[in-house]
Amino acid sequence: MISVDIPGRGIFSIENLVFDYNGTIAVDGEINEITKEQIKMLSKNTSIYILTADTHGTVREKCAGLPVEIKIFPGDNASEYKKEIVENLDGHTICFGNGFNDIEMFDSADLSICIMEQEGCCGALISKSDVVVRSLEDAFNLIIKKDRLRATLRG
Repeated sequence: MISVDIPGRGIFSIENLVFDYNGTIAVDGEINEITKEQIKMLSKNTSIYILTADTHGTVREKCAGLPVEIKIFPGDNASEYKKEIVENLDGHTICFGNGFNDIEMFDSADLSICIMEQEGCCGALISKSDVVVRSLEDAFNLIIKKDRLRATLRG
């Protein structure tokens, strides 16, 4: 569990990190080694889930050996599947995404982080986000260096 005391908002005890795959932790279906190392590090204190319609059909191969649970769903109604997955998790959750189909998942999360990266992000998702960052590295650092998250979200 990762605990963050946010002044004016209380203590967030985060047990789950939920990542959209394409456009969030992967670019064009590829996940880099630095991202893999960050995921391994964060998995020591949280459960990590990767949600995807698996556009490229390679998510299991690309994430082999990572301490994550991969949830693959049909491409139709992706937003509903993501929302349902998040709502069925035990404990508090931070969701990370970049697309239109992440909006409902963000609404169900305790905290939500929109990541812009190379594939961009959906403008409508920005208004549903607790935090918007320019890169996956920035998103990881919000969790690792908790004072950043505390400063951004303080009441």
